[in-house]
Amino acid sequence: MKSSTWWKSHNSDKADAQRKAMDERVVNSGREPRASLAEIGAVDANMPVSVRDLTKVYGTVTAVDHISFTLAPATTVALLGGNGAGKTTTIAMLLGLVVPTSGEVRVFGADMSTRRGEVAHRLNFQSPYVDLPSRLTVRQNLAVYARLYGVANVAERIAYVARDLQIEPLLDRETGKLSAGQKTRVGLAKAFLNAPELLLLDEPTASLDPDTADWIRRKLRDYARDRGATLLLASHNMAEVERLADRVILLDQGRIIEDETPRALIETFGRKTLEEVFLDVVRGRSRQLPERPESEIAPARKAS
Repeated sequence: MKSSTWWKSHNSDKADAQRKAMDERVVNSGREPRASLAEIGAVDANMPVSVRDLTKVYGTVTAVDHISFTLAPATTVALLGGNGAGKTTTIAMLLGLVVPTSGEVRVFGADMSTRRGEVAHRLNFQSPYVDLPSRLTVRQNLAVYARLYGVANVAERIAYVARDLQIEPLLDRETGKLSAGQKTRVGLAKAFLNAPELLLLDEPTASLDPDTADWIRRKLRDYARDRGATLLLASHNMAEVERLADRVILLDQGRIIEDETPRALIETFGRKTLEEVFLDVVRGRSRQLPERPESEIAPARKAS
């Protein structure tokens, strides 16, 4: 079977039927325009993510401050910001792992604070900072997660994903004894087990050598295209974001300050790269305003 269709061998009959229905309703990819609260309030069960006025407060610290956005089907969106901007907290609330202080998160129409179990099989998460149990072998870890996601034919599915991600030689090794690059591939295998329609990624290529990082990016791009999946990517690698993302949501102090395509952001800030834009934001520099023609500039007043 060709790698471009490997995701089709997955999960239970119920999940398969749900995914098939979802696939038939997927719209053409493209950047979702910034949604108004009224638009977000009209919940569409086919919308991968709908966030409305989302807030999370820890004591005196507001980690996420009244943010609203939607993610359209078959798009790749980058969630950017400096350390402490609220990216990880936002992803945790999207996964239903952290309860919002106020506002709501809906994934495929389900409120993640109360109905997470209804859609959990349709999404997954990958991060090199979240370790799988180190004493279990790779095969054992994948088997545990496959059963948690309700994947049918677990052994067959593991073999298929392992072959596609080139981790077959690692299957019977202890997970804790793998290199960083090997752990990243295993983590991606875990994330692909249930062929998610929504994949959340937190620094997916952190600490990897350029060759391995490029391989991971190509796998993610191919998966999003072939599966018609929606990806939300948190990354500090701006070149990676420019390559993968259709759209960038930029956070600062828990608030959304920009929501544009990478190219539009670069042009708006008058920079050459997204990295330069990112540095402007985290260092508190304003976006570049267009220069006014001299004819529109009023002569300076003399002091009275």
